[in-house]
Amino acid sequence: MRRAYLHFTRFPVQRKVVELPELTGRPFALVEEVRGQRRVAFASTTALKAGVRPGMTLTAATALEPVLRHFPYRPEDEARALTALGEALMGLAPGFQLSAPDGLWLDAGAAHLVGGEEQLGARALESCAELGYRAHAVVASEAFTSRALARYGARRVEVVPPGEGARALAPLPLAALEGPEGAAFSALGLSTLGEVAALPAAAVTARGGAAGARAHARCRGEDDTPFVAAVLEEVLEERVVLDWPAESFEPLRFALKTLTDRLGARLSGRRRAAVRLTFTLKLDPAGQVRVPLTLARPTAQAKLLLDLARHRLEEQRLENPVAEVSARVDEHSEDRGQQLALGDAPEGDAALEVVLSRLVTTLGEESLFAAGLETVHRPEAAHGTRAFRPPERKRGLAVDGLEAGRRNDVGGWNDADSPLDAGSRNDVVPRVGRERPSRLLAAPAWLDAEVAESGRLLAARLGGKRHRVTALAGPERLGGEWWSDAPYQRDYYRVHFEGLGPAWVFRDARDGRFYLQGLFD
Repeated sequence: MRRAYLHFTRFPVQRKVVELPELTGRPFALVEEVRGQRRVAFASTTALKAGVRPGMTLTAATALEPVLRHFPYRPEDEARALTALGEALMGLAPGFQLSAPDGLWLDAGAAHLVGGEEQLGARALESCAELGYRAHAVVASEAFTSRALARYGARRVEVVPPGEGARALAPLPLAALEGPEGAAFSALGLSTLGEVAALPAAAVTARGGAAGARAHARCRGEDDTPFVAAVLEEVLEERVVLDWPAESFEPLRFALKTLTDRLGARLSGRRRAAVRLTFTLKLDPAGQVRVPLTLARPTAQAKLLLDLARHRLEEQRLENPVAEVSARVDEHSEDRGQQLALGDAPEGDAALEVVLSRLVTTLGEESLFAAGLETVHRPEAAHGTRAFRPPERKRGLAVDGLEAGRRNDVGGWNDADSPLDAGSRNDVVPRVGRERPSRLLAAPAWLDAEVAESGRLLAARLGGKRHRVTALAGPERLGGEWWSDAPYQRDYYRVHFEGLGPAWVFRDARDGRFYLQGLFD
């Protein structure tokens, strides 16, 4: 199996700088508890130049660098960040496997879809760079070969052809074995993996046992370690534990950016877009606050998610400091992207999405809606409002039949073989009334009408004021629902009232009265 290994040099340090950009170029260390003592687990480049080394006590490190800042080292934080990176790269590879705390493997079986294995490595590094991480990538057939070369090799992207593992590993130092076997081979006067590979297998096994034989086989490019893809969580959720409880919103900004960056990357990798999210603030010493967020249009853009999260959380008034922030995607949909035309400005559209989503979260989900056609032909009930959702893909004869009925309502087929011909035909020939009003009343309003002896509409009273008819076109006959308890038969006219403008009026065949259905703009 071909696999790519991404090695992030001192990944915990990189992660901390991504989360807190103010640490760039500053001396700091990640500290863990070891046998009752706080010791350095990872140190920044500036701290290393000052003499700080992993394994050193925090007291000794501070003595070397008095301005050294230190933060707790939590392995689960590194695993969570690496998982987010792995999911972000699923657009390039079908699966990934963690190698905490500073690397991960990618399934390179689909490399041909992105232009080959070298292109896969390059594009993976580009994606990581967009998220703020630097790495090396190696594609090989063996897990050990890819990992050792990525960690100890010099090339940024390297592809090892099948069967060439031993040759590629030969110049690497014994430190690449990363275990007691390396020290044992060093005691024999060896310094490279190539020298280990040249030893007789029987002699190595006799002296080093199973562990020595395994290390010897890996140096010869033989490794049967299986690729175990990480199982994706069904619920997308991210959390950040603050180093110190936050009493104002400012410290939360960096935590929110970390959350939204990871969620956006994971959503993009899965080709999903968030619809609803819930942000949870865990307070110190006790209590929590849940803040829901509904998007006007589903998105996986981290910047948009961050802007909306800031807008919602800035309004919160909390009784206690915040110790932890988490974000959970409660509902998501397929991410179909956005089709742009020449001259479109995506940044303007993104700004509009922010405004719309703020309206939704501030005024409620009912403040924004999408218009939808209903499976009825009575004009006042043919359209409805629905909560905005991405349009679903519809296929099949049943949908075609439904579309047929909808077309019939808006002036479509009048043929005898129409699927809904029996109950909803538009029988009148004139086509002047095919246009529908932009403002349709929820229920027809009775008109106090003046009618000539011929039945022609002359005037009507609206709001206590008489409006004379200056123009009239029609009729357009609509009828149907004869099978129900309330069938209808109507003659529709486009009537221009003096001082009011064009209106859509119908005469009901049941009582002979005129009703106002809507107004044209």
